Amino acid sequence: MDLEVRHLRLVCAIAEAGSLTRAAAALGTPQPGLSAQLRRIEAMLGGVLFDRGRAGVVATPFGELVLDRARAVLPGIDGLMADTARMARRVSACDRVRIGSVGAPLLGHLVLAVKAVLPEARVTARCQHSPVTLLDELAADRLEAAVLGDHPDQRLPERDGVVLHPLAAEPVFALLPASHPLARLDEVPLAALLDEDWAVPRPDGDRTREYWSSECAAAERRPYAADEARPYAPRPYSPYEAEGRPLIELIRAGLAVSLCQATFVEVPGTAVRPLAGSPLWYRHVLAWHHDGPLARHGADILRRLTAGYADTCAAAPAYARWRTRHPHATGPASDTGTYGLQ
Repeated sequence: MDLEVRHLRLVCAIAEAGSLTRAAAALGTPQPGLSAQLRRIEAMLGGVLFDRGRAGVVATPFGELVLDRARAVLPGIDGLMADTARMARRVSACDRVRIGSVGAPLLGHLVLAVKAVLPEARVTARCQHSPVTLLDELAADRLEAAVLGDHPDQRLPERDGVVLHPLAAEPVFALLPASHPLARLDEVPLAALLDEDWAVPRPDGDRTREYWSSECAAAERRPYAADEARPYAPRPYSPYEAEGRPLIELIRAGLAVSLCQATFVEVPGTAVRPLAGSPLWYRHVLAWHHDGPLARHGADILRRLTAGYADTCAAAPAYARWRTRHPHATGPASDTGTYGLQ
């Protein structure tokens, strides 16, 4: 009989349990069978591994040698098995591609791009508010690709094996009730918005609310949380914590103002306007596994996604007008480079 990995695992399990009875229970095997296996292993190795007693088993010096070598070898074998299993899943994932997305306009374009390069694949998609959650799912092999986003000085964290490719940076715009006086302006000063009631997203991993507040703090003002009082007004300030459809309904009802991506398309009852001076920015980022099923199609997918984003920009009237006036804008500089395409 040749020594096998399972034999080393059995010896380590007996040593960890401290008795054949407990080891048999942990391994789900009858004790007589476990004892017989141990005797065969000892005969194969040429020495006694454990001294048996009423209190259990204790490794002999010969057994300590075997245990030291087994404990050194097994983690490497486990790592090999995990890596090969992961690679096999990624190769087989060519017939299944799982995509994630934050609230951005690129999900549809990414699905179309994946279907174009892998026409036989079954593509599924799900959305999350937090890009960090999606990053973690990519790193854990629960997604093959994701549309993410970040802000200046709040770059997405790196994850082993995950490629982050910036697609485009765009300014953040004001989202107003269509009847609001500020909607008559071509560009809205951020300071003027701060005198209004706000609808703000809940705190989350994308740090959007933190970013908004930090920029508003430059004027010594910020959108306050729902249970805070506005210090420069005689009445309690009660902004709304909402996102998605509920936030839009608050804007349409004339109850609040907010901010949005420049590519947001106006719905009836709302108005999208640029912020004067473009003080806030948002960056779209595509992420995928460097050795996943989409890696070899990366250039093609990026080309299709970039074309789709251009179509999205053209379909957003306020942003299309802004881009005509600012054809070369890429966002503010940061300590890691220009906040734009790289």
